[in-house]
Amino acid sequence: MRDTTRAGRACVIAMMVCGTVAAQHANPRIGKWKLKQEPPAVNIMTYEAAGEGMKVTVDAVSASGQKTHWTYTTMFDGKDAPITGNPNADTAAVTKKDDKTNEIVYKKAGKVTQTAENVISADGKTVTVTFHRTDAQGKPATTVAVYERQ
Repeated sequence: MRDTTRAGRACVIAMMVCGTVAAQHANPRIGKWKLKQEPPAVNIMTYEAAGEGMKVTVDAVSASGQKTHWTYTTMFDGKDAPITGNPNADTAAVTKKDDKTNEIVYKKAGKVTQTAENVISADGKTVTVTFHRTDAQGKPATTVAVYERQ
């Protein structure tokens, strides 16, 4: 009887571990993504599983050599999550629109600084991020960035 109970417990634990690993890999964004641009500028986004959410880390070096490193963890619930290290935003609120698309609202001191639509390609090889913000003259500005899976 004890052997059967032990075997049953071992099966339950194994199923829990496999379920956790499968859930982490269900997010097609998990991994490293490099912005398609010419050196010397480099921009790498790293997405890591974080429970039911995802940790986002951005490491960049501008063409002039200025380095930036910033990070936040989202639960895809549309709630403001604190950002560490980004001079242009102190929170990010991510909402999952569908399996391929996330919407992100960046804020600084409670004011929206930019929004982004983050779309992963059907083949899972690229992420296209479309940023919307207001420029220094108060006019709408849009920037599109394409990242490739590394």
